[in-house]
Amino acid sequence: MKEKFIKVLIFTSGFITILLFVVIIAYILINGIPVISFEFLFANTLNSGREGGILPMILSSIYILILTAIFSIPIGVGIAIYMTQYCKNILLIKFIRFISRCLASIPSIIYGLFGFTFIVLFLRLGWSIFSASLVLSLMAIPTIFQVSEVTLNNIPLNLIESSLGLGATRLQTIISVIIPIAIPGITTGIILALTRAFSEAAAVMYVVGSTFQIPLSIFDTGRPLPLHLYILASEGISFENAYGTATVLIFIVLFITISTNYFVNRYQRRIKYEIKS
Repeated sequence: MKEKFIKVLIFTSGFITILLFVVIIAYILINGIPVISFEFLFANTLNSGREGGILPMILSSIYILILTAIFSIPIGVGIAIYMTQYCKNILLIKFIRFISRCLASIPSIIYGLFGFTFIVLFLRLGWSIFSASLVLSLMAIPTIFQVSEVTLNNIPLNLIESSLGLGATRLQTIISVIIPIAIPGITTGIILALTRAFSEAAAVMYVVGSTFQIPLSIFDTGRPLPLHLYILASEGISFENAYGTATVLIFIVLFITISTNYFVNRYQRRIKYEIKS
């Protein structure tokens, strides 16, 4: 009886969660899809966002996402590799894990204020896409590190010992054995981190600026989609365009997630085929 009650409780909780997700997404899409047009996607913004399109916001978001990936992925994965393959100091390992958990739990608005005081003012980098990417990289690194570390720790030890036993160096083993096996799990952490960074408004509102112009370099100011959505809705400029912006944001995140999962699944099938062969 107790086991049946627990199963019903878990099923009910899962059903409610899925239902809320579907209702929220459906409500946004119903209101946002009619707004989307060629002009809305590829035109410049006019009249503070009441008219025109969101091309500058899309480009700003893409630039920030690419830069965040460039900054955060090597650091996050590199720390995980060092922790699992080289570091023998237990106290250092515990300290790094504690710091990463603390960083992952900090509200995004705190990252934005830190970026404004340290990156924009102290380092004098100014409001720019580059500054926003640095802030979002700080947010993304803990997630990438934590997921990568768990993935690397779950790799069978006999595969690593076999590689080392055949005469391969530790670095050769990492490149040829460990990383290829760990790529699916590491990619999951990267998707989680970058999609969160891509959807952040509070973390970038103090560091990216708020221009309507198309950014021509990483040192130009910009206005990413989440920030544009927040300003349109919070200031009551245009709820219609806010729904359209939210819909575009959802489609971009879904595209990134689905396409990445597709290539990861293909990679996993290829690895399994090679192992069987």
